[in-house]
Amino acid sequence: MRTIIYCRVSTDKKTQETSLQRQYEELTVLAEKLNFTVIDCIQEKASSYDIDRDGIFKLLDYFSRQEADCLCIQDETRLGRGNTKIALFHQLRKMQIPIYTVTHEGELELNEADSMVLDIVGIVEEHQRKLHNMKIKRGMRRAVTNGYNPQENLNHINQSPGRERAEIPIKEIVRLRQNKLTFQEITTVLEGLGYHASKATIHRRYQEYINSLNDD
Repeated sequence: MRTIIYCRVSTDKKTQETSLQRQYEELTVLAEKLNFTVIDCIQEKASSYDIDRDGIFKLLDYFSRQEADCLCIQDETRLGRGNTKIALFHQLRKMQIPIYTVTHEGELELNEADSMVLDIVGIVEEHQRKLHNMKIKRGMRRAVTNGYNPQENLNHINQSPGRERAEIPIKEIVRLRQNKLTFQEITTVLEGLGYHASKATIHRRYQEYINSLNDD
C-alpha cells in the first residue's frame, strides 16, 4: 500500500527537532516492515488540539485524491487530542483510510471510549443526512402540489449546463413564492434541483427583484 508518514511536535524547542527525526526514522522502519511505499513524509510543529494545520490538510488532500492508501503515525496523539483527534479519526474512517502506528506495530486499535464516540458521531451524521434529504423531498412535494413544474426547470438547465446551475434562478424563486412557499422551503426545493444558496441569499435576491419592479 501507498502510505503517508505524519510526524508532529508541539513546540520549537531544540529537543523537539530530535523528536521529529526519531518519529521519521521509526515510521520509515514501520513502513518497510509492512511493505508500504512511502509517498510523502509530512512534518510540522503545531498543537495537538489545533485542527487548522497545513500538514493535516496536505495529508487529507493526498487521500481525497486517492494518491495514498493509509497513514503512518507514531501514536494517536501525533494526529491530535480531544475533539481534534475525534474529528480527524472520523474523517479518515469516512475515507476508509487505515491508520498504522509504531506503538501498535501495526494498525491502530482504538480504545473502547473512542470507538463508541466515533460510532455515535457516525450515526448522528447519517441521521442528519437522511433528515436533510427528507426536507428536500417534502419541499419538492409541496411545490408540485402548489403547481410548480420541476420539469420546466430541468429542461432549462439542459439548454445551458454549468452557468445556469451556478446561478440562482430568480424566476423560479418568484414562482415558488407566488405558490406561497416560505423562503426556507424555496431554499430546500432549489437545493434539490442543484442550486446551492442560503435562505438569506435567496430572500435578498427576491427582495432585489421586487424592488427593481417597484423602481420601474
